[in-house]
Amino acid sequence: MTPRERFREALLFGSPDKVPLSPGGPRESTLAVWHQQGLLQGRDYYQVLLEILGIDPGPTQAKVSLDVSFKMIPQFEEKVLEHKDGHYIVRDWMGAITEISDEYDYTYIRSAKDFVTRKWHKFPVEDRKDWEEMKKRYLPDTPGRFPEDFKQRCEALQERDYVVNLGVNGPFWQLREWCGLENLCMLMIEDPDFVQEMIDHWTDFVSRTLAPILENVELDYICISEDMAYKEHSMISPRMVRKFLLPTYQRWVPELKEGGCPLVSLDSDGYIGELIPIWIEAGINCCVPMEVAAGNDIVEYRRLYGKKMAYQGGIDKRAIAKGGKVMRQELMRQVPPLLEEGGFIPGCDHGVPSDISWPNYIEYSRLLAQLTGWI
Repeated sequence: MTPRERFREALLFGSPDKVPLSPGGPRESTLAVWHQQGLLQGRDYYQVLLEILGIDPGPTQAKVSLDVSFKMIPQFEEKVLEHKDGHYIVRDWMGAITEISDEYDYTYIRSAKDFVTRKWHKFPVEDRKDWEEMKKRYLPDTPGRFPEDFKQRCEALQERDYVVNLGVNGPFWQLREWCGLENLCMLMIEDPDFVQEMIDHWTDFVSRTLAPILENVELDYICISEDMAYKEHSMISPRMVRKFLLPTYQRWVPELKEGGCPLVSLDSDGYIGELIPIWIEAGINCCVPMEVAAGNDIVEYRRLYGKKMAYQGGIDKRAIAKGGKVMRQELMRQVPPLLEEGGFIPGCDHGVPSDISWPNYIEYSRLLAQLTGWI
């Protein structure tokens, strides 16, 4: 099977020859520790891992990216407003005023290169005047949103052997970036019409931006980023999810599936047990990363929801860090039975933290490779 066929078969409850080996990716601080523990500088950790395990990934085609942007255009100019007491205060590219430790370069705000804590002082949308300016940055036909050679890229993807996926922000995630979590929650109570107006704009923007993609290339997978749960509960109630978010999902999911994309995944940290039934109702058919420390148990979820939902991740990072018997028990508890049923690509239940040593990561990956059919 090609990697593309294998991925689809694994998550769509088919019959893959092997399940994709996806142990989880390290952040920058994790790699720094691994380099002290034997991983050579300048080498890709995953390639080294495959060499250690004796796995030949097989020939792969040169990958072509769609390079379509769902970000604001134009972005705000990044600017350091203040640097004192070990912290930068920065206006980031999204227009928020953010504080970050000067242990990191302020550009860490752009992407999740590491486990970095931030503090927000101000968000770009505080009232309707701010919103009128913000929404101008999210127009599907803005120059630069699609590459000039978009059609040629789509043509090059017709006969690919690899997975092509996209990631988009869900409405909760996007409005939180515009307004901030507390402000958004208050607006949902005090000015729901304003919240709905912003959601409607975002829903339409994503839908219209996706349309040319779905017309020209068959996606394998799309991931909706929401991050809408704490350790024990959702950040907003299931009732509010149904009111504000479900209509967006119910528009996007049919459009995606009618366009040939069979897998629509939702990415949220935290405890998502009370949200999964709503996502299933919307037609979402995969969840990631399934954090165990937040109380998620994919074995129990499979019992409750059967083959209505597939999962990626789900391996307790704390057990991987301990290694040995603890790690083995964690994997054997859930990986074999779920792999037998299908709809599961196991891996670390979030980015791999630095307390997972390089030797323990290799030990864990070796067992995972055995269970998924690679060795």
